Amino acid sequence: MSIIQQNSNATLGDNWRTINIDDLDPESSANFDTTTLHPAFAPVSEAEIRTLGTQVRQLLRAGDAEGALRGALENAPYGADEVGKDEHLKTVMEVLGGIRASEIPGVLGRIYGSEGGGEVVDVLMKYLYKGMAASSVGSARTPTRGSTLTPQSTGAGFSQVGGRPAAAAESSGSAMSILLSWHEKVVEVAGLGSVGRCMTDWRKV
Repeated sequence: MSIIQQNSNATLGDNWRTINIDDLDPESSANFDTTTLHPAFAPVSEAEIRTLGTQVRQLLRAGDAEGALRGALENAPYGADEVGKDEHLKTVMEVLGGIRASEIPGVLGRIYGSEGGGEVVDVLMKYLYKGMAASSVGSARTPTRGSTLTPQSTGAGFSQVGGRPAAAAESSGSAMSILLSWHEKVVEVAGLGSVGRCMTDWRKV
């Protein structure tokens, strides 16, 4: 008796439309751990990520924007947890925001033309999309009815309720503008293939 016949007899009284056929296929991905198809990454601690962020910021303050960007992208913490990855995203965003728009083509061109530069630019594309997603979520977080709002003193005898959603939206809009500018330049340098590789790469930042 086949596996399908066994399961059919066992579930004869059930609605057949609710049966997941993949569960009956021994070669289905539902029946084995797909993570075994990829090598495991070495774990990266938050302390290591903070140390790397400090080094990258030092390069940025010293005027070596290209070195700062390359250092942040070449050391993407694939083995970190989500908190660590978000922390590194902040570092990458700070570097991107610290490079003037007129300098972007030159920086990207030199990185892309160097050894291993194509992969570095692909990692940058991953961070651009991750940053866009984070900015979109941040701009959507507005106070709703029933939320807890705390009065804050203005120093002039008045009080204002809650934070400043307009300022938060402005910050998210500024970050999105920076990301879109970089995205345009990356596509110009690396082509649309970078977008495809970013979407299909199983290594997530």
